[in-house]
Amino acid sequence: MDVVLLCVFGILALFLLSALAQAIRIVPEYQRLVVMRFGRVIGERGPGLVFLIPFIDKAITVDLRERVREVPHQTCITKDNAAIAVDFVWYYKVVDPVMSVVQVENFEESAGNMATTTLRAVIGGILLDDVLSQREYINNMLRTRLDEVTERWGVKVTNVEIREIVPPREIQEAMNRQMSAERNRRALVTESLGKKEAAINVAEGEKQASILRAEGEKQAAILRAEGFALALSKIFDVAKEIDEKTLTLQYFDTLKALGQGQSSKIIFPMEFTEMLKAFQRLRGEAKTQEQGDGVSEGSETT
Repeated sequence: MDVVLLCVFGILALFLLSALAQAIRIVPEYQRLVVMRFGRVIGERGPGLVFLIPFIDKAITVDLRERVREVPHQTCITKDNAAIAVDFVWYYKVVDPVMSVVQVENFEESAGNMATTTLRAVIGGILLDDVLSQREYINNMLRTRLDEVTERWGVKVTNVEIREIVPPREIQEAMNRQMSAERNRRALVTESLGKKEAAINVAEGEKQASILRAEGEKQAAILRAEGFALALSKIFDVAKEIDEKTLTLQYFDTLKALGQGQSSKIIFPMEFTEMLKAFQRLRGEAKTQEQGDGVSEGSETT
């Protein structure tokens, strides 16, 4: 009898402990409990200490943190009928725990399938070149369409990022050839620009050198002209001080030098006759002066 009572008390104790564990729940800050009583939602509870009615209240835990899900490579057909493989990740968070439980059975699986369908629909309306060059546009389109669908489930899609786009092999080869041609074109343009700048620099240098040479020649000609003018001015100044007697003596010295030469012919310039006339005139003046001096002396003696 005692053993039976002990078993009954033990079962009751386990039952009470189990009921107490179900009645008291500690909810973290990032979680909420959606409480259903007799199958009817009575609201969300948490965070902190939450009391439930054992065996009557049913609590469903909902995580409010932002989470990320990966969509593996999906084969999509572009608007110009090119088959490409695309994979992306999408970020979401629950903003209404009650709706995420009541409106959809499994919102994560449903949102993943919706993301795949939306990706194919978006890629199908874009050309291949735009798919490869407008990732940001595709990301925004996916996020907008996914958010429109998941909003009624109490889920907010915060971001969508395409990770990789793999075009067909023949398109990859064509793209590689195009990139090589573009690099060659840029190299040729860069080389031609370099040659152009070098030619311009050389021409500019030659121009400056020619200008400097011309300027130097100009200054040299000016200096030579100034020196020649100065020399003529000096000669003219000296010539003004030379009288006829000095010129006559210079003529005789010149004739004397000519007579000492070995030449058998001597040519007298036309000026020589003028020089003789001047010499005779000077000689006459000298005689007249001597006669005048003699008369003056005789008068004084008398």
